[in-house]
Amino acid sequence: MTTPENWRKSSYSGSGDGNACVEVARRHPHIAVRDSKAPARAVLTFPAPAFTAFLAALKTPTGE
Repeated sequence: MTTPENWRKSSYSGSGDGNACVEVARRHPHIAVRDSKAPARAVLTFPAPAFTAFLAALKTPTGE
């Protein structure tokens, strides 16, 4: 897979420890994820539907 050029960081990154997060990029039909502290290292890729389900699960309140 070639490295996507449009990496996005969480809006929660903020200042201070803002580099201690992950970045995501869309690379049809996958979503790429990398460590913002080490962008030249390995990139994980996930099928877009699986990543969408993962995000939905994160938004679900615990206990449901």
